[in-house]
Amino acid sequence: MGGFQQNDGPPLAINAAIPQQGPYQQQQQQQQQHQHQIQQPTPPLMNRQAAGGMADLQNQMSNMSVGANSTTDQQAYSSMPPQAPPTQSEVRPKAGARAKRAYATDPSAPPPSHGHPGIVPPPVPQPAAPAPYGSQNVGQPLNQSHGQHPGFGPQQPGAPYQQQQPGVPYQQQQPHIAPQQQQQPHLAPQPMGQSQQFRPQGPVQPVSKPKIDPDQIPSPVAVQETDQEEWDQKPFVTSARTNPTPLASTDFYADDAGNCNPRFFRMTTYNLPNTEDLLNTSQLPMGLVIQPLAQLRADEEPIETVDFGDAGPARCRRCNAYINPYMIFTNGGQRFVCNMCLFENEVEPGYFCNLDMSGRRCDLNQRPELRHGTIEFAVPKEYWNKSPVPAAYVFAIDVTWNSIQSGMLQQCVEGIKAAIWDANGVSRLAPGVQVGIMTYDKNVHFYNLSSSLEQAQMMVVPDVGDIFVPLNTGFLVDPVTSQAIIESLLDMLPQLFAENKITEPVIGAVVQAVRMALENRGGKLIMFQTALPTFGPGALRHRDDSKIYGTDKEKTLYAPQDDFYKNLAESCVDAGLSIDLFLFPNAYIDVASLGCLSSITGGETYMYSNFNTARDGVKLVGDIGRLVTRPFGYNALMRVRCSTGLRIAEHFGNFHMKNSTDIELAGLDSEKAFGVLVKHDGKLDERTEASFQVALLYTTADGLRRVRVHNFSTPVTTLLGNVFRWADMDTTINFLSKGAISQALTRPLNEVREALTEKCVKILSAYRRNCASSTAPGQLILPESFKLFPLYTLAMLKSNTLRPGKGINSDTRVYHMRMIKSMGVSESIVFYYPRMIAVHNMNEKVGVMNPTSGRVFLPSLVRDSYARLNPTGAYLLENGHKMYLWLGHEIPAQFLLDVFGVQTLDEVNPTQRHLPELDTMTSSQLRMIRTYMQAQRGRYLDLVIIRQGKDQPEHEMSNLLVEDKNNEAMSYVDYLPTIHRMIQTEVTTRPHEVHTSIWSR
Repeated sequence: MGGFQQNDGPPLAINAAIPQQGPYQQQQQQQQQHQHQIQQPTPPLMNRQAAGGMADLQNQMSNMSVGANSTTDQQAYSSMPPQAPPTQSEVRPKAGARAKRAYATDPSAPPPSHGHPGIVPPPVPQPAAPAPYGSQNVGQPLNQSHGQHPGFGPQQPGAPYQQQQPGVPYQQQQPHIAPQQQQQPHLAPQPMGQSQQFRPQGPVQPVSKPKIDPDQIPSPVAVQETDQEEWDQKPFVTSARTNPTPLASTDFYADDAGNCNPRFFRMTTYNLPNTEDLLNTSQLPMGLVIQPLAQLRADEEPIETVDFGDAGPARCRRCNAYINPYMIFTNGGQRFVCNMCLFENEVEPGYFCNLDMSGRRCDLNQRPELRHGTIEFAVPKEYWNKSPVPAAYVFAIDVTWNSIQSGMLQQCVEGIKAAIWDANGVSRLAPGVQVGIMTYDKNVHFYNLSSSLEQAQMMVVPDVGDIFVPLNTGFLVDPVTSQAIIESLLDMLPQLFAENKITEPVIGAVVQAVRMALENRGGKLIMFQTALPTFGPGALRHRDDSKIYGTDKEKTLYAPQDDFYKNLAESCVDAGLSIDLFLFPNAYIDVASLGCLSSITGGETYMYSNFNTARDGVKLVGDIGRLVTRPFGYNALMRVRCSTGLRIAEHFGNFHMKNSTDIELAGLDSEKAFGVLVKHDGKLDERTEASFQVALLYTTADGLRRVRVHNFSTPVTTLLGNVFRWADMDTTINFLSKGAISQALTRPLNEVREALTEKCVKILSAYRRNCASSTAPGQLILPESFKLFPLYTLAMLKSNTLRPGKGINSDTRVYHMRMIKSMGVSESIVFYYPRMIAVHNMNEKVGVMNPTSGRVFLPSLVRDSYARLNPTGAYLLENGHKMYLWLGHEIPAQFLLDVFGVQTLDEVNPTQRHLPELDTMTSSQLRMIRTYMQAQRGRYLDLVIIRQGKDQPEHEMSNLLVEDKNNEAMSYVDYLPTIHRMIQTEVTTRPHEVHTSIWSR
């Protein structure tokens, strides 16, 4: 068995033939050198450079450890295992959705005693090698001086927490992991008298066979930090072909030079295979992930708006594609050739301009639609299905006994006020947006909020079976002119319903009423529901049954009980009404049925199980604020177009479709993303590029009808190596997860899990078989772009959508399924592998914001494993939905004093959801880091403080440490050899088979 190798350093002498080219590498050198010299015109002022072919494998192999920056010789194994109430009247009804890495790991062979077989180690002094398996240290705790804290190294002398003074950097303290000793189960130490249930489950079991050294396998930390360092130094020019797209985790500046910003549009590979056979050989999905309203970074150029007047934007007469930088003007500027369908169009007289000597329009600098990949067009009336007006926001609040007793009503009131107005009383909503308030139990309560009234007037509709809107005016009002009335009503609601004993909230009638009220307008309905609706229209029965968990029948719980809410949601799409659900269940609430209201209309679902004000109140207020204030459009229609030789085969996400081409959305915001499966419709010409165009017709929140167009052009290749070299693993993970969720609705979960692992094996086997066929069979060869693919596949299997076992109920699973279906790439990548940083010893550069870009310098990342946590340290972990501040039980008193104003861990209040504002550098840095992380996320990051060994949420956090054994799945160091064995089997037993994926049928 050979050692782990990285293919970036100097080559080693090997006793083997130089690797030969695989089947798809046997191309002539001239073809490799020129395959990126595209004949299609480039965006103005941009030069395209050839990406280059695959480097010689012999020159790629080295003895560097994966993710490290120095050259070391590695053993095959280490021994590490792994006022008055409103007037009220009862109203009765009237009638009538780069190079590759080599890891030598023959999992079935015993560990060698010396180095790599067949490889001569370089004659340099070697560091202390990991002790061989079976040495006397195996089974001993890593921390000899602190045996009660297994998994941690000894505290380093001379590196305690230091109080930071301005201009004096902290001495950086890193957790110490002794490589020559075995990791013990990663359990938090149990304090005196502490219940066993508060201890996180040990992610690593006692060792029964050698384990690979976790420090020598691919790490997201090294990859992400390297990418961030690269793009901190330069902008990403969107139409350049010299660099891969920045990782989804990277904070970068994008210069839109003809292709749209990656925040809007990402691909699974940026070199498209020219034939379907080549695509099938790669086993990669050919997919897009589109986030059409994504927010730009603060210092990026805003999207320009172009108004062509009553004529509307210039479009191809055959395929209706919008004018873009890749259309070619000919015949002196009198015609243009469509880059999608190649049809030659006449230029309208009003749009004509002469061409210069290079064939470009003379007015190019005055035509943003010909220079930028993303543009917005103001459109005339023929693009309207109703007169565009500013959106309406209606808040409908459950006021049953449950909402009163849990404190939910009070927190909703606070959240709505904070969402509509800032601390100075200024409206936070888009100009012209109107607001309405409703409450409901078994009855539906409407409120007249007209500014001419002294106080709100309540109108009750008890006949929910024949619901109607009793108000002609006053239901929707200006939040500025009626601010006093709205605030007064909201403040009175908890008192008004304090004695309410009704426990059955009716939700169907409320949606029906709001749809009637907004039918000719559109907007957003934000609902707060506490229990399963068992009364009125859309009444549901309790159908959850834990006995069918893990069986083929479990998937029936992921589908709606009936079509009521599905049909109701589709009618809301026609009305342009988007629905957001805030659910507060104490028991089964049937997210699969109720969630149709949000998933079909393009809304969002939030769930707070067993709502507790102290624990969840701050997050609820924050989530309402983020939802209401982020960019929003409604009454939308989206279509994705592609160039000749390609076709759009399938769409993934939360939306409604009446045909096979148009995604209909009652509303969408900046966080919504969609997956698109692309297939070949013929052979592509590698001398030209493939083009894509996303057109979103929508109404802005302030009532302007627009078409937002995203354009993207990418090379075509005949080389499998280039398909892999330019592959985007972040996008592939997001795309596959969306496909897996769709499959889970029709197939048992165990089959979906197996299909994901199989897909991982197929992709890596395809690379091994075709791009590294002559390397030693015992080596695990991973493409540079996909070296973390096994880890992220494991992370998907550990997520609440796919993890096995009965520990997760159907509501929670469906909630996460719907959430992932609408996730963007940057959100999904941190959701699967949370970001963790050490915050106990930060130097003076950390936590400082660049006023132009908004970028904050962060401490070094830490891998997601409990063994990486030092009991003398403090760590911040976030996954896009929650943020955990973990405090080691030996954390220095000075850190506690600087951050919390206390001197002992017992004095820290774990229920606080905000960090105290103290006049210390550490406090300022930590609060700035939290603010920066929050600005990157679409949901409010609830801060959870964890004292090691003392607080219940530690188990919750430990389940997010995906490199450990948890969530009824193996650890990373166990999963990687498993994948390797499966790759060996795949390559040796099925060397020439080509399989199609369940996501590409």
